[in-house]
This record gives sequence, structure tokens and C-alpha cells, in this order.
Amino acid sequence: MIKTEFGIKDLENLSNVKAHTIRIWEKRYNLLQPDRTDTNIRKYNLDNLKKLLNIAYLYNAGYKISKLASLDAQEIQSLIQSNVDGVDSQYAVNIFKSAMFEFDAELFETTLEKLLKEKSFREVFTQIFTPLLNEMGILWHSGTIDPSHEHFISEKIKHTIIQHTYKAKPHSQKGSNLQFVLYLPYNEIHEIGLLYANYELQSAGFNTLYLGPNLALESLNYVTKTKTKVIFVAYFTIKPDEDNFNDYLQNFEKEIALNDANELWVLGRKADKVSVNNKYIKCFKESNEFIAEIDSLEKSL
Repeated sequence: MIKTEFGIKDLENLSNVKAHTIRIWEKRYNLLQPDRTDTNIRKYNLDNLKKLLNIAYLYNAGYKISKLASLDAQEIQSLIQSNVDGVDSQYAVNIFKSAMFEFDAELFETTLEKLLKEKSFREVFTQIFTPLLNEMGILWHSGTIDPSHEHFISEKIKHTIIQHTYKAKPHSQKGSNLQFVLYLPYNEIHEIGLLYANYELQSAGFNTLYLGPNLALESLNYVTKTKTKVIFVAYFTIKPDEDNFNDYLQNFEKEIALNDANELWVLGRKADKVSVNNKYIKCFKESNEFIAEIDSLEKSL
């Protein structure tokens, strides 16, 4: 079922406008018109949410709330379009939030299409999709959104990455004796970061083998039996567990990094927890570090 009612704390989480400020805007400017429960608790509908997202965007852009409160929905939309021309990153994040709450695939696609006329896919992913996904994680944990909302956005982004990976793959590939193998460790299912890493590698012309989520470390041995030089790329979001993290890396060095032939590149939220320091393992705390490493390797071949 589509979520159509929100508490004031939900609006605060979604708009980054403090609940206290929302109350002031309501009282002083009649900005929103929430319903109230029998116990006088505010309940907001989707129209209230959309209006607040737009108002918050324009307010942060420098417009006075007194002016914004006097505008109707069409005037607010016209003001936004005259300022951002449909490609502003924060406004796009807000549009994707609206698409999420209404499970509106068409709105997602048309917004993405407009963005890609002005931005590269790398810019769309790093400037818009990454902040959006980070925010979705916070909203899900706070109970502001349902898992179905997060799944809708995640799956749309996954399909988008796959489509662009297919389009970007060059006919000739670099370093024919070098194989990148992308995987997620056992019980890890957060795949978007890994899919994007595959996009960047294929765009640069490298051979990639995408194994996907939920793969045990010992299974990597089967790959090393058929490939000469392998760089494994893993994305650590929730796995390995804290207690087993360094053991996992040490086991990779012992079992997989044979005769200096194989490496492990670690990306994701847990990359900054890597304490093993050797030539077989590299960690990238930010996507731009990973991209810079790919560029450097590409130039060396």
C-alpha cells in the first residue's frame, strides 16, 4: 500500500526542515494544512510533503518564506523551473523522493532522461543517486519509509546502471591478461555500489567478471584456477562482521593472493575499517579514489 500519511517527524526527516520550523511556518504563514487525529496530532498527506520539499529547496536557494508561502503550486513549480532548468541535483533528489512515494516509474524515467541531457552518467550517479541512496538508508532505519519504497528506488537505479554498463562497454579491451572479478561477500546483498564499480571498469575498457552477491571467500579459488592475473573487487556494506573483518582479509591474503598474482580492492562503508596493510589489498573510502585508480591503471597499459 502506498504511504499517504506522514507525521511531522517524517516531514522533518524527508525535507531536512526542523519540526519546530515547520510548525512556525504553518502558524505564521499557513504554509501547510495538515489533518489532525482525535488526540490533535498532525497528519500530512502527499501534497503537503511535495509542497514542503519544493518550499525547502527554494528556501535553501535564498528565497524568503514569506514570499514562498504566498505562491500556489503552479507558481512554485514555475519558480523552480526558472532557477534550476530541471537539472539541479538537490531538486532532482526531491523529485525522485516524490516518485518513490507514489511508485511512479514514469516520473523516475523522465527525470533521469532530463538529467542525462546535461550530465554524464557518472555525474548523475555520484551527485544525485549516491546522496539519494544514503538518505534512503537513514529514512528506512528511522521508519519514515517502508522497505517497499527503498526497494523501488534501489531496483530502478540497479536497472539504470546495468543499461549504461551495456552501452558503455567498448569493443576493444585493455590488459587482456588482467581480469577484474567483482563480488559481494557471504550474506552481503547491497549490490548497487558493486554494479557501479563494474560500470566504471567496463567504461575504461577492462575485462570484468561479475559474480554478484553472497559469495563465500573459498569460492574465489575457482576463479584463480582459470585466470592468470585477477583483481578482486568487493563492496563491504554490512559484511564481513566487525569481529571477523581482519580475519577475512588475512584469509584472502593466505588463500587467494597466491604468488603475487591476485589483489583485493575494497570499496564501501567498511573500507575505512581495513587495518591490514600490504600490497595485496587496497581500500577506497570514496568512489573518486576508485575512479582515479582505474584511470591511473588505464594509462599505464
